Amino acid sequence: MNLLLAEDDTLLADALQQQLMNAAFKVEWAENGAVAEYLLRKQDFDVAVLDLGLPMVDGLTVLKRVREAGRTLPILVLTALDALEHRVAGLQAGADDYLTKPFDFPELEARLHALLRRSRPAGAAVQLRGLSLDRGARRASVAGQPLELSPREWTLLDLLLTERDRVVTKAQIVEAWGVDEGGSIEVYIHRLRKKLEGSGLAVRTVRGLGYLLEATAS
Repeated sequence: MNLLLAEDDTLLADALQQQLMNAAFKVEWAENGAVAEYLLRKQDFDVAVLDLGLPMVDGLTVLKRVREAGRTLPILVLTALDALEHRVAGLQAGADDYLTKPFDFPELEARLHALLRRSRPAGAAVQLRGLSLDRGARRASVAGQPLELSPREWTLLDLLLTERDRVVTKAQIVEAWGVDEGGSIEVYIHRLRKKLEGSGLAVRTVRGLGYLLEATAS
């Protein structure tokens, strides 16, 4: 996943770059608004993190110009400006989300993944090994046999498939469900494992981190 990080605080930018790369993002850094605007216009990114207090061209201006140029990628504003008028201005200028400093990285990561999920085509169909998933029709099958999935099992499978080969944290699952029932995650993981048997895919527990959908040995 290609991400643009527009942040003029070098220490924060360095720390964020490392954390984002550890979370499987490919990061391009812009240290001022002029560079951020140029990159957003000329390159294809999956998502952007944009500070408002950028030198040369402020982040709000960058945001407006990028949207006026027809760029539709998800953009998360990350700023110390936490007043209501600043939030409203950022969202009206075209931001998809607004997070204020100081912040916890797991929340930033969860918000970025949520933006990426919302930005993908609603009717996209996915085929991986023996698993087929049709998001438009909300149908899934293994080796041609329909899977009976509860709403939470569907959301869990969709999330794991979207983030395949990357660890999905419990916080991401709770955020995707829209309700804090973290204690029941293991139950749904167990059910999903049983239903994926014969698909050539398995859900692996990564101790202390979360869950990973991966191909099994053939």
